[in-house]
Amino acid sequence: MSLADPFLRIEDVTFRYASRVILNDVSLSFGRGQVVAIMGGSGMGKTTLLKLIGGLLSPEKGRIVFDSEVMNPADQKAIYRMRRRMGMLFQFGALFTDLSVYDNVAFPIREQTDLDEETVRDLVLMKLNAVGLRGAANLMPSEISGGMARRVALARTIALDPALILYDEPFAGLDPISMGVTARLIRDLNDALGATSLIVTHDVAETFDIADYVYMISEARVAAEGTPEEMRRSEDPFVRQFVGGLPDGPVRFQYPAPGFAGDLGLPERKRSAS
Repeated sequence: MSLADPFLRIEDVTFRYASRVILNDVSLSFGRGQVVAIMGGSGMGKTTLLKLIGGLLSPEKGRIVFDSEVMNPADQKAIYRMRRRMGMLFQFGALFTDLSVYDNVAFPIREQTDLDEETVRDLVLMKLNAVGLRGAANLMPSEISGGMARRVALARTIALDPALILYDEPFAGLDPISMGVTARLIRDLNDALGATSLIVTHDVAETFDIADYVYMISEARVAAEGTPEEMRRSEDPFVRQFVGGLPDGPVRFQYPAPGFAGDLGLPERKRSAS
């Protein structure tokens, strides 16, 4: 995606765990006010990208530029300052189970500001109201459904009005109604805050309904990119397999292995010459 002034840029980034290359010369751009999805199969480096953006990991090569400032994990003071402008929705919500709904949302406000408790209360109730759960403020996480817990986590994510919102598999484990509600909230809250949202997911239908742009990661590289409509019309074999949920294609069903007969201790059948 070519942007004159992208809010977040990942430029020629390479990252590996030991000898395994997770990302190889990857470049991505995220515009202000956009909802952008990073999609791909499990283990393709999507969550690693979030950790790089958050300054939890350092790229082997390349750089990450956040609002015109190059991220340097060695400069922890600068990293913490940038993180204050980010919100993160963890996979499955990650609520504090021993805190009420209200205190879960209040937690980042109390930790990162010196606001008085009356102002904290007003902010918490505003965020809970935005996700439809102001009436559940005094409940414990164990007393609400999984879909409601995800909405509480979303309210906590936006508690400090972040400029960049990172979502790690926000639809995982949700029923169809909760998935639809969560997807609509992601889009509406992004627009209301004027934020930039980055969604790491493999859920096609919900993501295509709300995203402005999509990157697909495969084999450590950007395999395809475009608008959701462009992805739906794509003739690229990987895109067609991923979007259509096909069992076989460029991503093979069978993991590479020697002949099955050999594993069973049987002689390999010789092919007859034609």
